[in-house]
This record gives sequence, structure tokens and C-alpha cells, in this order.
Amino acid sequence: MKKFLAVLLTATVGMVMAGCNQAPAATTAAATTTAAATTTAAAPAGDKLIKVGIINNDPNESGYRTANDKDMKATFTKENGYEAQFAYSLKNDEQIAAAKKFITDEVDYLLLSAADTSGWDSVLQDAKAAGVKVILFDRTIDADQSLYEASIVSDMRKEGETAVAWLESQKLPEYKIIHIQGAMGTAAQKGRSGAMDDKAKANGWKIVKQQTAEWNAEKAQQIVQSVIDSGEKFNVIYAENDDMAKGAVAALDKANISHGVGGDVIVMGYDCNSWALKELLAKKWNYDGQCNPFQASYIDKIIKDFEAGKAPEQKVIIMDEKGFDATTITQEDVDKYGI
Repeated sequence: MKKFLAVLLTATVGMVMAGCNQAPAATTAAATTTAAATTTAAAPAGDKLIKVGIINNDPNESGYRTANDKDMKATFTKENGYEAQFAYSLKNDEQIAAAKKFITDEVDYLLLSAADTSGWDSVLQDAKAAGVKVILFDRTIDADQSLYEASIVSDMRKEGETAVAWLESQKLPEYKIIHIQGAMGTAAQKGRSGAMDDKAKANGWKIVKQQTAEWNAEKAQQIVQSVIDSGEKFNVIYAENDDMAKGAVAALDKANISHGVGGDVIVMGYDCNSWALKELLAKKWNYDGQCNPFQASYIDKIIKDFEAGKAPEQKVIIMDEKGFDATTITQEDVDKYGI
């Protein structure tokens, strides 16, 4: 391990925050790099902290991302043996710039939740040449597995397939779907969109509208409102996260269109925010797909194994996830799985 730097490093790449429930992500995304909270006193003599650079998406992007960031910050602390720096951005180029800085700062490990699946080969090759171990979390990337040590991710394609299989099982007389997509190019969007595209094509389902709302509730509301205003009929809202489903429902409520169990429109979301699962419990929504944000403990174990000279037992760990149906969900499910 490289020598611990007692000086607190703080660098900010100035951008404007863009998250699901804030200003539209189409403007500019936030990228900040901050050292993990520490005291002003130097570490006790002889202490060797593991230096990690953590690159994540904007914590304000969604409830899922907030929970994921909180989990990472609770794990990678000085008390747990780490000197952690965090960088946030919804843009690949900003994340890559942060990765280069972390490599220059001589971190021991680079933890990455990529904004986009492509474009990472060069910087990961730089990391490998510098002896920095790369661990992916949350999202996969299009890069050779030799460029990273481990991957703790969700299977976004499987999430999508589970959701659309549930929708197919509802055996509607006809399927007229408003498909609200997440930020284009992300692993979550590709997996969840791909599953819907394939099932709709195979079954002859009609996609009334397919458009990205970039994880944003207000944009989702506008998309659904535009369809309502056009007069075109629909009976399914397939939103690729809970915030966009919430925005879609706001448009339905404004137009007095019933939704949920026994309603005119099926509402589907992803992430299992506690408030979203409560909507299922109240039968106002129909389905919510889980996306497990708690990867930090897995990463911590992998790093500690590396430090002890042991290779990870698994290079790729797929998080265990499920989908919830409004007709079968319980309060226990809400308490256990809500984030």
C-alpha cells in the first residue's frame, strides 16, 4: 500500500447538479471530488490507510443512488481503515477526468459506477499500468475483464426481463404502453429498455410513446401529459425508475385517470424506494422491480482479501434482486426491501 497522505485533499470539478428530482439533467451534470470526512489531526503513527477513489453518479439522481452513496460513505471510513475520496457525475467525460485524478493521486483502489457503459478502456489501462486495482459496482461497462479486478453489479437485463414477464402474465386484452426511459446509454437503461423492446416486438405490443426522461419525475410527467393531450389511448406506464413512475402518476391524477390494481392504467417502476413500495401496498401502483444498492460490504471484503494477499472468490458478483406485485406485497416486504 502506498504511503498515507495526512493532508486532506479536496478538489471540485465545477458543474451544475442535475438529478431526478432537481434541474433537468440535459443541462449540465455535477462532478465533485471530495475527501472523506476526517479530523484535522494526523493519523496515529504507523497507521496505513487504504486509499480509495470512488466514482459514482449524482446522489440526487434517485432514491436508489442516495441509498447507494450513503452505503459507500458508511463503509469506506477512516475507522474502517480507509482514506476515501468521492467524485460524482452523470457524464462519462467528467467521470473519466476524476478517474485520471485519482490515479495521479496514487489511490490503491478505484471504485467505479460508470455513467455510460463505453469509453473506459484507456483510463482503465492507465490504472492497471499504475498498479491501481479497479472494482466496478452497480453498473457494468463494455471493457475487457482483464482491466478490472472485480464487478459487483445488478443484472439490469434480468431486472427488465422479470418486469416484462410479469406484465405479460397480466394477460391484458391489448397492450398500449408508454415507455419512459432512463438516461440513454446507462447499463440500467439498456437492460430495462432492451427487455421491453424485445418482448413488445415478440408479442405485438404497441409502444404508444418511448422517450427518455433522464430519471427525472417532472420530465416523465410532461411525457405522459403529452400523450394524454394527444388523445391517444394507453393502459401501461413502464417507467425505468420510481421517480419517473411518480411523475407519470402525477399526470394521470391531474387528468383523473385511474391507475393501479383495478384501475385503467398499470403503473410499473424500478428501485424499490420505500415510498414506492407503499404505493404498491396501497394498490395505487402495480409493480416495482428491485435494484439492490448495497454493494459496499462486498467491495470491502474484496479489498480486505486483496490486502491479505487473497484473490476474490468471484470476479463477478450479481446482486440478488426480485420484483414486487401490488396484489401480493406485504408490509414486511416494504420494511425489509424498501430503500
